[in-house]
Amino acid sequence: MPSDTGRADLTPEEPATGEGAAGGGEESLGTVIIAGLANLAIAAAKAVAGLMSGSAAMLSESAHSVADTVTEVLLFTALRRGAKPPDDRHPFGYGKERYVWALFAAISLFAAGAGYSFLHGYDTIRYGEEVGSFLVAYVVLAISFVIECVSLTRALRQVRSAAARWSTTPRRFLRLTADTAVKAVFLEDTAALIGLTLAAAGLALTELTGSRFYDGAASIAIGVLLLVVAGILTHTNVSLLVGRAVPKAVYRRIHEDLSGVPTVDRVGTLLTMQLGPDEILVAARVDFADDATGADIEAAADEAERRLTERYPGIKYLFLDPTRGPSTRRR
Repeated sequence: MPSDTGRADLTPEEPATGEGAAGGGEESLGTVIIAGLANLAIAAAKAVAGLMSGSAAMLSESAHSVADTVTEVLLFTALRRGAKPPDDRHPFGYGKERYVWALFAAISLFAAGAGYSFLHGYDTIRYGEEVGSFLVAYVVLAISFVIECVSLTRALRQVRSAAARWSTTPRRFLRLTADTAVKAVFLEDTAALIGLTLAAAGLALTELTGSRFYDGAASIAIGVLLLVVAGILTHTNVSLLVGRAVPKAVYRRIHEDLSGVPTVDRVGTLLTMQLGPDEILVAARVDFADDATGADIEAAADEAERRLTERYPGIKYLFLDPTRGPSTRRR
């Protein structure tokens, strides 16, 4: 018995999805576009400043911004491709395609950003490079910091709005949301600000001591930072691609709603899967009362659909398997 009645939402205790609760797909799309334009603008500025100053940390920051720009392009693709409606070949829609492109984005962050930062930092520490004027680098770092703050402010506003609406913390929302686009933008912008601070510290210490060690060390630290962010995003997207269940609190409420339907003795097996940021699939093996007629079972199925979709409009597919006797499968 499939249901196709709207968008996924959050519970006050546990966010089950991201996009619908965080303000809609258009808001996530706007967040990605703003972040992408910001990264593209500062990537070029950082590259010029890095070449003029000879700073490994500055060039690593340029690579960081390039990786972020590529990430935003892939996230934009993810949002557009994942919004395609279901068809004959993909009856459950294209929601999981978002996670494929988001996974590519996480990998690009590692390959283009972290890899370059590690190598360039190592070369700088071991061989050293000619040092130029750091003034341009400081100016670019300051401007980049302001631009990244603007991008992060938008992402943070989106996260806080969703978290406040559902009486949860921003940290918990980011951990549980299935909207990997807004999660990626938030983490990337946060990492960008930390990376800019590391680059500034490396430049300042190199200028004060005359040792390129600090500049190279800052570059390696930026690589580690990118590696951590890429690892978090990779883990999240792989989990959703494999087929992540809804959060435990949502699972319990779904179980309670199904168990409370008239003529239902118990719910033996309950399976859930996040198909996309705004789509949930629910499949349950339900034990009905021994004296339940076919009409009773049909009415109970309709009541179950009504209860669940009222509380969680994002349950777009609901399948009930009437059965008798104890079920051996558990979640």
